[in-house]
Amino acid sequence: MAGNGKKVWKTAITASREKGGGLEEKLRQGFSLPAPYRPATASVVCRFQVDPTSKQHVKFIGEHVKPFTPEKAKEMIMSLQQPAVFYNMASDWPAQHWTAEHLSELLRGKQIRFRMGVRSTGTVPQFETTCSYVHATLDEFLAWNCDQSNISGPFKDYDRSKFWAYADYKYFINLFEDKTDVFQDVMWSDFGFPGRNGQESTLWIGSLGAHTPCHLDSYGCNLVLQVEGRKIWHLFPPEDTPFLYPTRIPYEESSVFSKVSVVNPDLERFPQFQRARRHVVTLRPGQVLFVPRHWWHYVESIDPVTVSINSWIEQDEDHLARVEEAITRTLVCALKNAEDPHNPRAWLNPTEMEDTSHEVNCSYINGAVSALIDHYRTAGVAETRVLGTLKKNTRKEDLNMCSHEEVDQTHGHLSLATIKQTAASPFGPDLVPVTPRPREPPSDRGSTLEEDGEDFVNKDGGHVSHSGEAAVEQTVPSRAPGLSHTVISTDDLLDCLVSPQVTRMVAQLLIQGQSL
Repeated sequence: MAGNGKKVWKTAITASREKGGGLEEKLRQGFSLPAPYRPATASVVCRFQVDPTSKQHVKFIGEHVKPFTPEKAKEMIMSLQQPAVFYNMASDWPAQHWTAEHLSELLRGKQIRFRMGVRSTGTVPQFETTCSYVHATLDEFLAWNCDQSNISGPFKDYDRSKFWAYADYKYFINLFEDKTDVFQDVMWSDFGFPGRNGQESTLWIGSLGAHTPCHLDSYGCNLVLQVEGRKIWHLFPPEDTPFLYPTRIPYEESSVFSKVSVVNPDLERFPQFQRARRHVVTLRPGQVLFVPRHWWHYVESIDPVTVSINSWIEQDEDHLARVEEAITRTLVCALKNAEDPHNPRAWLNPTEMEDTSHEVNCSYINGAVSALIDHYRTAGVAETRVLGTLKKNTRKEDLNMCSHEEVDQTHGHLSLATIKQTAASPFGPDLVPVTPRPREPPSDRGSTLEEDGEDFVNKDGGHVSHSGEAAVEQTVPSRAPGLSHTVISTDDLLDCLVSPQVTRMVAQLLIQGQSL
């Protein structure tokens, strides 16, 4: 609770129409509220304001009808296999007021690390290892972003017309370590995850052009609330992974990067990328995007200032993914350190604190395998059935991968997930699917994909586009380049050794050895 005497939002109280009447009446009469009251069956959110200067501690403000109960929202999140945008689920969250200006007051004087990137139309992804970094306050960022003349300070060497700035991956628990009351402003419990709030969230603040290179997250699924400005998302389904040319360099645990600059692809080098099915959506303030497990995504800010909040939701499959990630880390560290033991920052993503020894990495593998077996044992799965369960899940993923050709030929640009959900679609005005863009034939206009940021899903569930399609615009060579001068690098070797298919196979063999 704020100590400056101002009225502040403390929480949103959920109550059903049937059961909440008595509580609402008491709150209207000025009864103080000892703790949040949030029945699981809620569909109506009652809003209250806390006035620390008044004897009436809680004031009733009004109510907001949510389109989905927490149970229904969670059910859809756990079953959806394609990205979708939720409407009217977070419009009453206090975090909706977290503009960059508001955050600069809340975090006044706090130093934050910004990633500085070049505004470029090149065909090479701008990985975090190629960016520079500055530490600055949000006030300094906003002053620089407003193009104030004669600016000094940490941004003085960066021309705003040539660079963008991104405060990304800022975990609430570190950013607001002395203001933990703000955690309650983020209420993922409305989506069926009780107790999940800002403590399990990250904050993203960027300028125009700030972006995250195309990647997939190894763990869980993702919920993203857009607070200020707009961001354009380019998404690709998991079964298109071979067409995204995955790589683990730069190395970051839980992130698999694409070698392709998806907004300006080099199709001579990456010809298979033209087969990938691009889904595009512009996320606007108040909307919440659901990104399913293992969906590739490239995200770019298309307004002068953007603020987003996200939370990664754990899933059962993460237990196996942790074994795969431990295997990957061991191989990457071993080979890259052998190649250049004195320069780990050349291949280690800045989000990784340090490379780890082989002994430590082996302990990670042991711990991950043990945790997976313990998980299934706790769930009542006999050790002899663990491998069978994993293989069954893997076959489902492989089926999706192998079915790509059939789906592509029979249904055009529809994804496999879209086809599966046609019979009983959960979509409507408050849950809108992110649909794939139609492919365009190659053209001779050059390879740059022009975006004006005006692609979005509308409230009627349709996809609206005011810009050119995400076309493949560079002619594919008629034959593969000659191999006579090919030099296989350590990174090339790693791309094979730690490809998702290989690490999955190795993980299953390790678990099989422990289960017998």
